[in-house]
Amino acid sequence: MKTKAVRLYGVNDLRLEEFELPPIKDDEILAHIVSDSVCMSSHKAAIQGPAHKRVPNDVAENPIIIGHEFCGELIEVGAKWKDQFKPGDKFTIQPALNYKGSLDAPGYSYKYIGGDATYVIIPNEVMEMGCLLKYTGDAYFYGSLAEPVSCVVGAFRAQYHTKSGSYVHEMGIVPGGCTAILAGAGPMGLGAIDYALHCDRKPRLLVVTDIDEARLQRAAEILSPESAAEIGVELHYVNTGKIDDPVAYLKSLTGGEGYNDVFVFAPVRPVVEMGDKLLARDGCLNFFAGPTNPDFTAELNFYNVHYASTHIVGTSGGNTDDMIESLEMMSAGKINPAAMITHIGGLDSVADTIINLPNIKGGKKLIYTNKSMPLVAIEDFEKLGQTDKFYAELAEIMKRSNNLWCAEAERYVLENAKDI
Repeated sequence: MKTKAVRLYGVNDLRLEEFELPPIKDDEILAHIVSDSVCMSSHKAAIQGPAHKRVPNDVAENPIIIGHEFCGELIEVGAKWKDQFKPGDKFTIQPALNYKGSLDAPGYSYKYIGGDATYVIIPNEVMEMGCLLKYTGDAYFYGSLAEPVSCVVGAFRAQYHTKSGSYVHEMGIVPGGCTAILAGAGPMGLGAIDYALHCDRKPRLLVVTDIDEARLQRAAEILSPESAAEIGVELHYVNTGKIDDPVAYLKSLTGGEGYNDVFVFAPVRPVVEMGDKLLARDGCLNFFAGPTNPDFTAELNFYNVHYASTHIVGTSGGNTDDMIESLEMMSAGKINPAAMITHIGGLDSVADTIINLPNIKGGKKLIYTNKSMPLVAIEDFEKLGQTDKFYAELAEIMKRSNNLWCAEAERYVLENAKDI
């Protein structure tokens, strides 16, 4: 079977190509990809090429399919897996396989599987590691967002605390405690706010900071302090760029004690150091945002490490349990990560999007892999709709959904956008 896919050959060398997939083996599965959301990790893989830890050294001779936040449908199931999976099953994948200690992952390391493709072959190790996850939702894009949401779930689970005199780590944020999400009005920050408000360990106080007033206002529209108060959480959005002493102000919101849990959503030294200063006794700082600079450093108050038991943790992605929780919470309507999505495109927009990702404002870029579409911001649909009926109809759908991507919009794209 032929597939069309965006393949990585080397540093900044992404190519949209059509090629033949080999017949599947008894321990493999043939799948059709419908959607993939673009991750900054794919940008890092593209700009580093074979220097990236997950990208093979021989990628120039054996290119890999890029993209790892994908959702689709199973087409043909090898004999080994027919008792567990069947054609027609919707699926998503946990890309961090950890198979026999290897860093190999779909979207980084494989010739025949990655999210930015029309058809792929799912290798045996994905199923062996329990990383092929059934998805029962109506809209494919939620399945694509399960992986980024799982990163948030994993970060919240990785937090740890100890009682005075004990060395036992109690995992997770402090229930009923004070939580701060710094630089948190971006796409992943919105996911973290949504999860913090609706997980089973809700804080009593949740403070979200940013220096972009428009992003803060949009976040407050989507996840309002009023709706948070209805479920028992005091939610504040704070523009720290407008405050002379942001640390003092943010601490005052806690009564002066500081925060049990602080998440840093930007790899910026002053933000990290602010997070350290905000910690309460036994406070845990989570450095969520991965830097591209391997020499990135920031100062940490070791007096507080020693006497106040403050500590730091970092997470890079979620595990399979985190993805399962993400899927369950989305299916139950507890969280709606659609707020992460700000742009829509087709397979032919992938290469430029990944290479230029840091320069494209907004949140998640959602790709419909069987479609030919430029990457377009949702906020631009109405303007484009003045001369293009396709975007005019999408703009009307967006108005009905508070400008959040939705199942109706996805169906419209799948039925009306040009095939690749």
